[in-house]
Amino acid sequence: MIIDLSTAIDDTLKETHAASIDRISHNEGVKHFNWVVMNKQEGGAERFEKGERVATADEIPDGEMLSLEIVHSSVHMGSHVDAPFHYGSQCEGEASKKIEDLPLEWCYGPGVVLDFTHLDYPDVIRKDDVAEALAKISYTLKPMDIVLIYTGGDKFLGTPDYVNKYVGMMPDAVEYILDQGVKMMGIDTIGLDRPCFNMFKEFLETKDKSLLWPCHFLGRKREFSHMERLGNLGSVPKPFGFTVSCFPVRVRDAGAGWARVVALIDDE
Repeated sequence: MIIDLSTAIDDTLKETHAASIDRISHNEGVKHFNWVVMNKQEGGAERFEKGERVATADEIPDGEMLSLEIVHSSVHMGSHVDAPFHYGSQCEGEASKKIEDLPLEWCYGPGVVLDFTHLDYPDVIRKDDVAEALAKISYTLKPMDIVLIYTGGDKFLGTPDYVNKYVGMMPDAVEYILDQGVKMMGIDTIGLDRPCFNMFKEFLETKDKSLLWPCHFLGRKREFSHMERLGNLGSVPKPFGFTVSCFPVRVRDAGAGWARVVALIDDE
């Protein structure tokens, strides 16, 4: 069984870095085909504007070309994997790995779901919460496990609460997971840290730099990667004993890449 744990790149969402998608339909594709071809011909652009065509709909199978979508999106929209480069230019004293440098071994391995759905904003996840969640399922983390943080935050997708009111993690919780040899984790919220506008407000009031993205900035000292904007974690039928696949798209010189994250459940 394969369970989809991904959320989409969605141009209907109103967010700080919202996506937009240009959709060229099958019928519109005929016009687009003419525009692409004629713009490469001498004087073709002018002839196109005057209505000349090198191919009509009647000459195209069923009057339709291929559909085409052009996506304008941050690499942090939809389910995605953050690489160490997102956290800072240096990691553990060396140049940080970008998304195309991420070891593929980090992106495929045993999955563990930790349930924090009993917490509500403005609660945060701390080290003791992680230890308690592991005790509840009688599981000890192993090196290279992929840890999925289940808060239920994906149910707010498309609402202001998804951006502003969710349960984030604290650095001691992340460090506790990393101490067990984990390299990849994921969460079903828009961010790993607590809501960013809370952090911004407190930072501007105090100028305490430790308040800004402490879980992310931890990645400058300790090498790891994490997923954000997961979904459907409640559909995984068991807390461990399954496999996670979260290979990111290779985006050149980028700190993150979109991913189709899935849980692979062995049929019993």
